[in-house]
Amino acid sequence: MSQTPINPEVLNRPLVCCGPSGTGKSTLLNKLFADHPGQFGFSVSHTTRNPRAGEENGREYHFVKREEFMKRVENGEFLEWAEFGGNCYGTTFAALSALYPKRCILDIELQGVLQLRSKASKQSPPLEPVYLFLSPPTISELKKRLSGRGTENDSSIKKRLNAAKKEIEYAQKGKHDIYIVNSDLKIAGEKLEKVAMGFQGWLECGDKLPEFDVNELE
Repeated sequence: MSQTPINPEVLNRPLVCCGPSGTGKSTLLNKLFADHPGQFGFSVSHTTRNPRAGEENGREYHFVKREEFMKRVENGEFLEWAEFGGNCYGTTFAALSALYPKRCILDIELQGVLQLRSKASKQSPPLEPVYLFLSPPTISELKKRLSGRGTENDSSIKKRLNAAKKEIEYAQKGKHDIYIVNSDLKIAGEKLEKVAMGFQGWLECGDKLPEFDVNELE
């Protein structure tokens, strides 16, 4: 396993991973963490959804009741939060500060990205996140991956496709720093590693976003 240190120039810059459900974010991030043990801190978000089989409180998420979640919102504890698929998800300031000296990884929805963009520069010291969009190769492949999970019903899949449409529309505006198209898991993983570690050329190693017709997601 590589013990190459993370480039100090990116160590304090949270890596914000965004992309539709079904693009393979969890798979790629888990491989990254396994290959570079102890170098990254995956910010554990709070959520109001119920745990899935095998999930543990404090590992995948901090599972809380909606009442507690909204109280934390009112107290200004969240750097970003969003309601997605009928449940709330959020990242606290405390979750980020607890990760140092590891590089922080954030896996958040579009609403969270927008909030982070508005709040990052106002922190002391200012946060300078790197925004990465993980894209499916095609709309049909995204639909195939979502329906093949076996954990989603038709209503849930429709909500995720609606969210994917908004995320891709935002991505098409060129708002992210880096785009990685996950058409090949190995190649996408190598590019994610390069960006996350800050290896030479990390800012230029991304892909061109495919020409999507977002109406196919309706």
